Amino acid sequence: MRKVRWGVISTAGIAQTQVIPAILRSDNAEIFGIASRGEQAKKVAEAFSIPHYYDSYEKLLMNPEIEAVYIPLPNHLHKQWAMEAAKYGKHVLVEKPAALTVEETEEMTAFCRKRNVKFMEAFMYQFHPQHQRVKEIISSGEIGETKFMRAGFSFYMENRDDNIRMKKEMGGGSIYDVGCYGIHAIRNILGSEPVTVETFAELDPQTGIDVSSIVYMKLENGVNCVVDCSFEMAFRHDYEIVGTKGKITVPAAYRPDVVGHRGVIHIESDQGNRSEMLEGDQYKLQIEHFSKAIIDNLEPAYSAENILQNMRVIEACYKSIEKRRTVELV
Repeated sequence: MRKVRWGVISTAGIAQTQVIPAILRSDNAEIFGIASRGEQAKKVAEAFSIPHYYDSYEKLLMNPEIEAVYIPLPNHLHKQWAMEAAKYGKHVLVEKPAALTVEETEEMTAFCRKRNVKFMEAFMYQFHPQHQRVKEIISSGEIGETKFMRAGFSFYMENRDDNIRMKKEMGGGSIYDVGCYGIHAIRNILGSEPVTVETFAELDPQTGIDVSSIVYMKLENGVNCVVDCSFEMAFRHDYEIVGTKGKITVPAAYRPDVVGHRGVIHIESDQGNRSEMLEGDQYKLQIEHFSKAIIDNLEPAYSAENILQNMRVIEACYKSIEKRRTVELV
């Protein structure tokens, strides 16, 4: 089987703990190079038996054998290095959020399209099979007409002084970091876009970033939704959909990998209560999906327009915080 040769720009923790191991587990991908701006690339290359390592991102991009790159750099650097990778003809998987603004995201996606390279934002959670099953249950009518969805993602952040999530100029903030999952999940599961957004945030007095936020959204289909996210609460990553006849709860929505890749769906309805379990290696599935798009010259299922729309909602959230009012999405 043909395997896509991947390079990784940065030795970020998510690359070492999740994505590089996922590439190694994948059937149609192989890790071919890694780059950092110090000595770290050599150490990581040795740890994972990566054949090539570089002390600059540019040197990795100049290797003609590398076909795709994964970019887990700080948020404010995504646009720069995604476009630089595209200049060298590399397909781009960039960590979420894809960028910091709609304008940046539009520029990235248009540039990649012009250079004829694939581009995708790394919302890995969507590749776990539990979410497709949730959509099927909703479509079956088992919980009746959907009236409400709530999505939450939080963790308690230790050692904040050196954490890039606390640096506004680098794209810090709870909405950019974890709230984006809830926004994406609501749009993904319900298949409808927000028309209004109102956000209430607790801002850190030193940095100005949102350490906790609650987002209220009204969708085009009339469903009311809430996203909550925080750096100041215990780890949780769930969503709940409430209908006229029952509800669906997904307790390990975004990181089922921390519980053995198992996704559990709890259904309570007029027909009784039950739970379903589905297993899936979401990081591996993401790599394999993007690699298949490259091999077969297909567009990734997570399209550029979908990526842009998620950023439009994120941008509206921050505008709502700034203006202290409801924001309409046209």
